[in-house]
This record gives sequence, C-alpha cells and structure tokens, in this order.
Amino acid sequence: MGVLSLFEKMTITGYTDDKFMLPFAGLPYELMMNPETIKWNKAVEYNTQAPPNTSSPSQNFKSTPIEKLSFDIVIDCTGIVDITRIDMATEIAKLEKIIYTYNGDIHRPNFVGIRWGLDFKFKGVLQSIDTTYTLFRFDGSALRAKLSLEFGQYIAPCVVAKNDSESSPDMSHLIDVVDGDTLPHLCQEIWKDDSYYIHAAEYNNLNKFRNLKGTNKLIFPPIIQPA
Repeated sequence: MGVLSLFEKMTITGYTDDKFMLPFAGLPYELMMNPETIKWNKAVEYNTQAPPNTSSPSQNFKSTPIEKLSFDIVIDCTGIVDITRIDMATEIAKLEKIIYTYNGDIHRPNFVGIRWGLDFKFKGVLQSIDTTYTLFRFDGSALRAKLSLEFGQYIAPCVVAKNDSESSPDMSHLIDVVDGDTLPHLCQEIWKDDSYYIHAAEYNNLNKFRNLKGTNKLIFPPIIQPA
C-alpha cells in the first residue's frame, strides 16, 4: 500500500433527484489528490435603495444567495500517483459524466454531492469547469491536468417552501387597513423594507401613500427581486 493510499480521498457523487437520495449509476469519482485549498463562499444581499425622505440607504435585508464551493483538482496520468489510472481521456469522461454531461433521464445534468471525510459535505450543481493541461507525452496526449471546479448550492423547492415563513416577500398578503396606517409603514411590517411603497401603491391603484383613509383592504403582491 502506497503512502498516498493512506489518506482519505474526496469523492464526487452524482444524484438523479433533488433530495440527493438516488445515486447516479456507477461509482463516485474519487480524486487522485485532495485539493490544496477550498473556497466556500457565503454572502448576504441588502437593498441599498434609500427610504423615503432620507439621503442614505437603509441596508434592509434582501436575500441570502446560494452558497458556492470552488477548488482545483489535479489529474495525474503519469502512473506516479496511481498506476491503474493513466488515461486522461477516461478520467475526464468519468468526472464529466457525473457532474457535467446532460442526463436524459432527468433532463438535466446530475445533482452533485461532494464529500471529504466525515464533516465536509456539500450538495449542489456544477456551475463551471475549467481544464488546463500541463504535461504531455511526445505524441501530444495529456499526462496531467488541473481542473478548476465551481459548484452552486442546491436546495430542493419543497425544502425552500418549508423553510420560508408566511411573512416571506415571495408571498401575497391581504391586509386590513386601520386608521393611522401609511403605505411605507405597512411595507416595513410585511416586507421589512419601506422603500417598496411605490410598488404597493401602483399595484393597488393608489395616488396617495400616507393617508389611507377610505381604503379598507390592500394587496401586497410577491416582490420580484432583480436578478
């Protein structure tokens, strides 16, 4: 047993369902060498539009974009790392079949699960793959390649719906108007962002937003966030 075989390798598994319960046919792809670095990106987006009668943005919460995972892997077909894996085309094809190739059974590329040891797990889909060949045989066939992979987190729609609260800006709300209500105030209560008062006024055909006297009910539609 060689020294490299003593280390647990990262594996990449394809799945044919968005709950990551049905593995794609065949074995997972086991990396020849584990990544030297891994970048796991998380972000928070805020609405930077200034509220009415103010000169500065309020930084109201907008959304949490999908998490992104990126890392480089090396495929070495010189026989030094693994004497049984010396064909670059075969290695690339095996990996791409799992993460990139269109799967006609599910009408899309596979969902992807990435695992390294007991604690490192990521469920997502491939967003990009960039291959750089760095070593060649005399006949031009590749011996070594570096692949830069980027994956985006995937959460099944049913899970997203379960996690979303009833106050989500992605849902419609029918509100009873009471004396003293203003449109910016209601927008702040429902959407946590009073800057959407113009959006609500246009939807309800209102020509006023501070004095809502004479208005019994208002509909606050789902907010369509810009891409």
